[in-house]
Amino acid sequence: MAKYKNIYESWKNNPIQFWKNLSKDIDWNTKPSKIFDDEKTPFNRWFPEATLNTSYNAIDRHVIAGKGDQDAIIYDSPITNVKRKISYSELQYQVSQFAGALLKQGVQKGDRIIIYMPMIPEAIVSMLACARIGAVHSVVFGGFASNELAIRIDDCKPKVIISASCGHEPNRIIEYKPLLNKAIEIAKHKVNKCIIFQREALKAELYINQDIDWYDAIKDVPLADPIEVSANDPLYILYTSGTTGKPKGVVRDNGGHAVSLKWSMKNIYNVEAGDVYWAASDIGWVVGHSYIVYAPLFHGCTTILFEGKPIGTPDASTFWRIISEYKVKVLFTAPTALRAIKRDDPNGEFIKNFDLTNFKTLFLAGERADPDTVLWLENKLKIPVIDHWWQTETGWPIAANPMGIESLPIKIGSPTLAMPGYDVQVLSEDGKEVGPGILGAISIKLPLPPGSLPTLWNADDRYIESYLSTFPGYYETGDAGYQDEDGYLYIMSRTDDVINVAGHRLSTGAMEEAVSNHIDVAECAVIGVLDNLKGQVPLGLVCLNNGCNKPDEVICKEIIDLVRTEIGPVAAFKSVAVVSALPKTRSGKILRATIRKIADNVDWEMPATVDNPLVFDEIKKAIKPLGY
Repeated sequence: MAKYKNIYESWKNNPIQFWKNLSKDIDWNTKPSKIFDDEKTPFNRWFPEATLNTSYNAIDRHVIAGKGDQDAIIYDSPITNVKRKISYSELQYQVSQFAGALLKQGVQKGDRIIIYMPMIPEAIVSMLACARIGAVHSVVFGGFASNELAIRIDDCKPKVIISASCGHEPNRIIEYKPLLNKAIEIAKHKVNKCIIFQREALKAELYINQDIDWYDAIKDVPLADPIEVSANDPLYILYTSGTTGKPKGVVRDNGGHAVSLKWSMKNIYNVEAGDVYWAASDIGWVVGHSYIVYAPLFHGCTTILFEGKPIGTPDASTFWRIISEYKVKVLFTAPTALRAIKRDDPNGEFIKNFDLTNFKTLFLAGERADPDTVLWLENKLKIPVIDHWWQTETGWPIAANPMGIESLPIKIGSPTLAMPGYDVQVLSEDGKEVGPGILGAISIKLPLPPGSLPTLWNADDRYIESYLSTFPGYYETGDAGYQDEDGYLYIMSRTDDVINVAGHRLSTGAMEEAVSNHIDVAECAVIGVLDNLKGQVPLGLVCLNNGCNKPDEVICKEIIDLVRTEIGPVAAFKSVAVVSALPKTRSGKILRATIRKIADNVDWEMPATVDNPLVFDEIKKAIKPLGY
């Protein structure tokens, strides 16, 4: 652990010098002289006097360095049976051309652009084109509900919206244009123009005064050069999912974002320029922004853009096929995706059919990586399986195993140790640091490092209220957990999911860990529900592995006994229901808060980000016999 400790301590002892050194990996128009500005605390700024262009750092500098022929993007869509490779030179041309198209539509530095696109190369081109001319992009999932899109239109007030005619799911085509039209109708803010990319499967009707075809927009436009922007100018706004209340517009700046992401590629993920890196996520999420688009391109890697699902496109072999076909070195995905694969192929038969010799490391984030799935992956893949933890707000990992510095001992259930820039503390309800093994609120001592959010879009007060008010001097992550004697971090649940059973504070994450140890359980969720006697009691929902023939009631009894054995009677774990699927967001996060509301019989709304809305009806039926 010596190498990691030395680097972490060098940051802690002199953070200014640490970040100054790392800033040398970025091409600046005006190099940083002042590294940190805390005059307007808590709205601190990194590299306040420096200037750069994010698009230049992602594309142009690699072309200038003679790497124009290298693949920048590999697009693989098993849903449409389309594969494309785009070199850095080709990407430079396409981005410059589309940036020119935006300029032609009157877009200026600082203007906001909403990108409402499927997982196609044009989505990445759009993001980088915005960055090239200093426009601020806000990516919204293609196919997102009209009212949710309208909320985002009214909040960030885009000059232009970029969209496509449709998106593809395994068994259906989603028409985007009617959803977009409805959102524009609902929104108070009026958008100048919409640029629409027409896909082969479905052509949208374009409105004469509102819409422009993508190819008409780029016709005969001058190529746009990258413009100089301040390190503190916003690069993008990314709205949190908005499952509760109005979504928060997380702001990301240009300078700190480039420095932190560039460092993370080598030091955390252990990839070099030219390596093939795959973040199996969606560009609508922060993982897609950071690790499909920006970080791999900053580092000169080849990034994979995947339009498909871990299962069903066509089967549970898809991930292994892509890793083999493109010689992927590192995969970063959500545990949910791997659980789905494991459920469909519990013996890992598909894995045997592919050459995975180039595949060195698997990184997991987004949901707790349950030990059962991690052990299964380690056993089948014979490579390190690294859990790591971060948030939309931070933009890059808070805690990880820094594989490019040194491979630290893996403790299953832990995302390992805090990365340089993050002073992570576990606090009690009164804001005091707690000792090893004690559950508390995971918080980060201020200031946050470069790359983290400087504020929320047009909502400074909400930024303070949401993140900085509970524990003065700390950023509140909203996650609960503990540290062990070695400083390893354990994320057990959201703070809201720590339940109080007859005066005992218990983690639903620990119970989920116990439930997932049952041999027939593919995945599970444990939530705290209201109880007149004990205040709260846990309720478990489980999905079973394919091929399980054991009666549900037998499995439920075994699970209850398992939790009683591993955690003890204090858990009061007595209610389990078997369901075919759990309700999730499009990024794979289980919608525990909504399940809790259903069980507590309180009013709830369909979450905007839900991927499988029909499952809620099944859950209602499944928990009714249990008294909910």
